[in-house]
Amino acid sequence: MRVIVTLACTECGDRNYTTTKNKRNQPGRMELRKYCPRLKKVTLHRETR
Repeated sequence: MRVIVTLACTECGDRNYTTTKNKRNQPGRMELRKYCPRLKKVTLHRETR
């Protein structure tokens, strides 16, 4: 049930990270605070399709 998802920065739009999630436990879109190398700060990253 684990799938690979891509995380994109909400401020600049770069797709910086990939991770896995369990669709059964997390049916919605993932949101994590991660470091954005372009902006050189921690920003909110959301799961993209």
